[in-house]
Amino acid sequence: MGCPGPTDHSFAETPPAAEEGVRPRGAPPSTDPRAVDADVAGAFLRTAQAVLAERLAEAAESDASFSEELARRVADFTLDGGGRMRPRLLWWGMRACGAAETAAALRLGVALELIQTCALIHDDVMDRSRLRRGKPAVHIGLAERAGLSPDTERGSAFGTSAAVLAGDLALAWADDTVAETELCAVRRRRIGALWRAMRTEMVAGQYLELHGQVSGGDSVAQALRTACLKSGSYSVERPLAIGAALADADERTTGALRSAGRCAGIAFQLRDDLLGVFGDPGTTGKPSGDDIREGKPTYLLAVARTRAEAAGDRGALAVLRRAVGNAGLTERDLADVRGVFEAVGARAHVEGKAERLREQAEHRLARAVDVDAPGGGRLLEMLRRVSGDRAAGFPTAEDPHGHHTGRVPPRPLTGAEGGSTR
Repeated sequence: MGCPGPTDHSFAETPPAAEEGVRPRGAPPSTDPRAVDADVAGAFLRTAQAVLAERLAEAAESDASFSEELARRVADFTLDGGGRMRPRLLWWGMRACGAAETAAALRLGVALELIQTCALIHDDVMDRSRLRRGKPAVHIGLAERAGLSPDTERGSAFGTSAAVLAGDLALAWADDTVAETELCAVRRRRIGALWRAMRTEMVAGQYLELHGQVSGGDSVAQALRTACLKSGSYSVERPLAIGAALADADERTTGALRSAGRCAGIAFQLRDDLLGVFGDPGTTGKPSGDDIREGKPTYLLAVARTRAEAAGDRGALAVLRRAVGNAGLTERDLADVRGVFEAVGARAHVEGKAERLREQAEHRLARAVDVDAPGGGRLLEMLRRVSGDRAAGFPTAEDPHGHHTGRVPPRPLTGAEGGSTR
């Protein structure tokens, strides 16, 4: 049983490219679903500006320095980066199901952006990453703002501790935004359950990754499970499910949407693993090779080890043993690792796996919604983009005839080509 009240099912006849534009900052959020259809990212940005202005005002009432030094950094981080992927998936998931609960969708999209802020800030602390989106990571920036060098013990301790608080604040703001969103009782229960599950899955995935780093876990199945929990679920599957809940979608439709989102979400993380090793730092905004330096138990690494062991390739295994978890990894060492990934066919395998997942996502989406209708068509575009459709130009380890070789010369991937998840 859904919530009572009229619903606007109309769509603007707008070219797909128009959705990418962002209107001038400061314009009030529109409640007209057709206007949002034409500019989804812009609508979420304006809603986020309004929501975060309220949060900053509340923070200022607690303490001025806290508000300016920490809370504002959280707000700026949320507003200034990323492609609004999760809110856009929520929106088009809802629209593909034929509904237009505009105000609630926009606010819940802001909550998703805030939980992403929490995840990225904490992720950079745990990974000791210095860059995020081409700028100093939050823990680095906080140390420098306090007049400390992040390379000293005191500066590092302050920066990481303050960044943990910044991530906590983003999560609190996300929960507050959900709690204050106007929803009927039925939708509130349904969305509340999805929100709780999403938060838990995100933390579980991050823990599995941390545990894999210290245990040396290299199971292919476990690496895929980590990829699903760490990013795939909260990045794609759960936003789609929240959109479906706003539309009062039935169990069959919701299940098919979640299944499509799960496939696209895992592909999304596998592409990110590739970018972490082969990506161009000038485009991704993150140093290349950090996953190897940290010893992250990625699917790419697990496949490489498994294949090297099966082939009895002692040289490849020796390279991986020396490099994985080595904080002092040089560019030459990283080139050797890339060479192993190419030579044993791990890169080609992961690219093929991501491509098959993309195809499955499209097939399952077509079982859930009408992909020839405006909303379903736009959602199909989103899933293709998220999962790294080859038609969008994501480079692969294939020869000119389309066969995976695994032995092509290493070349960088870029965020523009691959759709960086960060």
